[in-house]
Amino acid sequence: MSEVFDCGEIDPRAAGLRAAGLAVRRGELVVMPTDTVYGIAADAFSPTAVQALLDAKGRGRDSPPPVLIPNTATLEALAAELPDPVRRLAERFWPGPLTIVLLANPSLSWDLGETGGTVALRIPADPLALDLLAVTGPLAVSSANLTGEPAATTAVGAREMLAESVAVYLEAGVVVGGGTSSTIIDGTRLTSDGGTLRILRAGGVTREDLQTLPEVTIED
Repeated sequence: MSEVFDCGEIDPRAAGLRAAGLAVRRGELVVMPTDTVYGIAADAFSPTAVQALLDAKGRGRDSPPPVLIPNTATLEALAAELPDPVRRLAERFWPGPLTIVLLANPSLSWDLGETGGTVALRIPADPLALDLLAVTGPLAVSSANLTGEPAATTAVGAREMLAESVAVYLEAGVVVGGGTSSTIIDGTRLTSDGGTLRILRAGGVTREDLQTLPEVTIED
């Protein structure tokens, strides 16, 4: 049976983090707040857990989940290359609502779905999410909702859709982002000299924000 923890108080928050960490290690699913929407999370290095995440949402392998990470050191381990513009984007917008698609480190043993050799990475600006990531390491995380339904902005809302497919729900009230998703950009063509990026999904970081890197061309 699913457990729900009200993380607005110190003791339930600590208990919730412990329960969520154990659930992730068992290959189970967790619902957690982020700075944009609530997310359904799984161990990024467990193909079985990632498939369970996709099944819970009703999504196929052609919609691989992004990966939330606790710090930029993890970014260096998961990405194949980190040209200077990527580092500057991370410094400028992380933690925050920007997801960067990069070529994945080919030595990694994971299966997120049909990624084409890429991985979508983000550091969320949410204290509870960061505390959980510090315990678990990288998490495959997608919005906590059934495919085609609005993204949940509370754990209670997520539970109404996902029910017992999730082992632990961490409730922390309405998310700061109010349901606005992260902006997703394709950074695979960024180079040390600049290069180009493409906005795959508009969200919490605007095109104007991204244009603060003058050496980078943003494709229409």
